[in-house]
Amino acid sequence: MSLINVQRDNPDPFYRYKMERIQTKIEGKGNGIKTVVVNLSSVAQSLARPGAYLIKYFGFELGAQTNIDPADDRWIINGAHEASKLQELLDGFIKNFVLCKPCKNPETVVNISDGHITLDCKACGRITKVLPSWKLSGFILKNQPKKGKKDKAERKAARKAKQNGKNGDQNGSGGDDNSDQASPNGDIASDDDELTRKIKTEAQSLEIKEVEVNDDDWAVDMSAEAVKARAQQLPGEFKTKLAINGDDDDEDGEGGGSTVYDQLGTFILEHAEEQGGIDKVDDIAIYVKAKELGIETKHRTIMVLVQTIFDENILAQIPKHIGIMKKVRLNHIQSVCRDGQLTLNQLVTSEKHEKALLGGTERLIGQLGSEKPDMFTKVTKILQLYYAHDLISEEVVTKWGSKASKRYVDIATSKKVRKAAEPFLTWLAEAESESEEESDDE
Repeated sequence: MSLINVQRDNPDPFYRYKMERIQTKIEGKGNGIKTVVVNLSSVAQSLARPGAYLIKYFGFELGAQTNIDPADDRWIINGAHEASKLQELLDGFIKNFVLCKPCKNPETVVNISDGHITLDCKACGRITKVLPSWKLSGFILKNQPKKGKKDKAERKAARKAKQNGKNGDQNGSGGDDNSDQASPNGDIASDDDELTRKIKTEAQSLEIKEVEVNDDDWAVDMSAEAVKARAQQLPGEFKTKLAINGDDDDEDGEGGGSTVYDQLGTFILEHAEEQGGIDKVDDIAIYVKAKELGIETKHRTIMVLVQTIFDENILAQIPKHIGIMKKVRLNHIQSVCRDGQLTLNQLVTSEKHEKALLGGTERLIGQLGSEKPDMFTKVTKILQLYYAHDLISEEVVTKWGSKASKRYVDIATSKKVRKAAEPFLTWLAEAESESEEESDDE
């Protein structure tokens, strides 16, 4: 599922604000024909606006009736409308109701006061007015959120904008810096589709040849004993890193033990050794191997990645590997779409993938922390990077932090990791509370 720039006419190759393309499905016929905007909730979340604003804007521009609060998340516009047409209309919505007028940044929050709508930019600090002549302006004024019930997507955007603003001030770059350079904590902007483009480019240059292989001359023993033996022959820094067993949330009947996941883990560790260290591993080679094994969409793959491509320098390594981490999750979403089993949760993210990411991180911190106790002090910054890059959601990480578990590590280590995560979890809770208080003041 390809992502596009929120501001589609922005030519900056490092533009970091992305959203999904509008996807539609035409249903019915005759006078009963209608258009279902399949991924409207996801697009609305990317823009930090309620879905009702988007669907109503489409309705006003097309002169068609819409449903503004569907219980089943089926956003419908009466009549047949092409996705390309809705995408063009969405550009107008973004220009007038999302982008900051002075800096063209989408990190804005909608404020309503004395019958006026303003956009408060968390990047440059400017406040601009929304024209009251727009039909949608009247709808927004008549349908203000109840106190304490500000839209979840808008609350999250405000928190992330505030965090991005702080990072920008600390780096002396301001909120408009879209460069792809890492900060001291490894917090950078990353293009989700970069890995896909690199894979396609390199794939086109490959020359496919038929090679006759004599099984008597060459073969790779992939039995459980052989895989384990090869892992034991790896350098000491790699030996104890990989641990996949213990995930009780089985996927597609794939249990622990020596599986395709162990094969992927062994491949990555051997690849790292060949390249001269973990920091030199090639994400494309890893992705191609995962695809070869048929696990490029699985949540367990995330767990393998965390335990093999990260080490004590994880804060600097996370931004480098955002592409492949998101690629696994997006592939999962695409596979669900193809199977016709699309749900809102699967469209926005996969809870299993988030849990696997947190579980793998627990194992990594636990293993490294036994010899380097300062690893536990990095937990808060690790979670901040995951959250900033949309690898974890507030719901999942809050639930994870509320109770220790022995699913991935021993209970003592689990408690220690969650104790170290408390500053981040507290910040998340306080930011939620501040958002609700701001809504009450309105």
